[in-house]
Amino acid sequence: MKKKTVIIIGVIVIAGIILFFLLKGNGSKELRFNTAQVQENTVEITVTATGYVQPVDKVEVGTQVSGVIEKIFVDYNSQVKKGQLLAEIDKSTLIERVTQAEASVTSAESDLKYARQNYNRVKQLYDVKAATEASYEEAVNRLAQAETSLANAKANLHQAQVNLSYAEIYSPIDGIILDRSVEQGQTVAASFNTPTLFTIANDLTKMQVEADVDEADIGHVRVGQPVRFTVDAYSNDTFDGIVNQIRLQPTVTNNVVTYTVIVSAPNPEEKLYPGMTASITIITQTEKGLTVPAEALNFTPTPEIYARLKMKPEMPDFTKKTVWLQMPDSIVRQEIKTGLSDGVNTIVTGSLKAGDKVVLSTYEGNAGMSEMPANPFMPRPPRR
Repeated sequence: MKKKTVIIIGVIVIAGIILFFLLKGNGSKELRFNTAQVQENTVEITVTATGYVQPVDKVEVGTQVSGVIEKIFVDYNSQVKKGQLLAEIDKSTLIERVTQAEASVTSAESDLKYARQNYNRVKQLYDVKAATEASYEEAVNRLAQAETSLANAKANLHQAQVNLSYAEIYSPIDGIILDRSVEQGQTVAASFNTPTLFTIANDLTKMQVEADVDEADIGHVRVGQPVRFTVDAYSNDTFDGIVNQIRLQPTVTNNVVTYTVIVSAPNPEEKLYPGMTASITIITQTEKGLTVPAEALNFTPTPEIYARLKMKPEMPDFTKKTVWLQMPDSIVRQEIKTGLSDGVNTIVTGSLKAGDKVVLSTYEGNAGMSEMPANPFMPRPPRR
């Protein structure tokens, strides 16, 4: 019996405590407004994408002849001038080909000299009817063949000399060496394609971002639009650029279609390095003026709110844009015209002025309560 009595008393005490807190928390409720101030602001419509920083002018220097790299005169990050010698390929084989071509020219010149002398003798005999027409035609033909052979020999000599000159690799532009793809003693073969020896960037103070823009956004992008972008190396810095080119050739990756947009990016401090990943924001539209949160345009008082405020209900007019302004003891509807909206803020014109408080929503709070209950998914209203 004592145990049963203790349990009953415990239940009564717990119930009393719960009832006490329920009654305490059920104090007088008052209608409160979540508001925001009308303020001067800039609304932007943007397109975002990612890309890579690249030099504006970049040249890949190769070789047109095969052989062993005998000397290399530059390295990574070397500053070079146009016409500067970068590397040499072993010339021994090429020199032999020039020597052979020169010998062929000498032989062809000798053959031509003999063919011309023979032609002159046969022609003199033919003119006095001492040689047959067949022998004369043979002399003419041998002379023509000798002249052709000499021309071919000279062409081969010129080609051998050109190939010999290709053994010396010169810089085609002023710039800086970004990449060196060969080592001294390495063999390069130019049989089927031109192997790349060096990559030279012309001017690292003028860079560009090659960004991939989704096909759903490319219709809003135009040449000349301003661009902001960031790179991971300088997380606190924002760089500016301009859309310079929209390439029409699409890129399809896993059924996703993108288009390459070239953004010019001045780099006077040379902070941007080739290959950096850039997160770009293309500003497609911008407008400056008084703004209100887009949420304010969707607020409409309910009959309960009208009753709580002792106001006469108004029929909403969905053909007009309106916001509700907070007054000391009530709220007032204000017609407006809207401009550009980014989904968060909207440009408005009308009788509003900076500092007016527009109603976003309502909530109920206990008397003396200074804040609405915290919501982890919504921003808290400003203190009043």
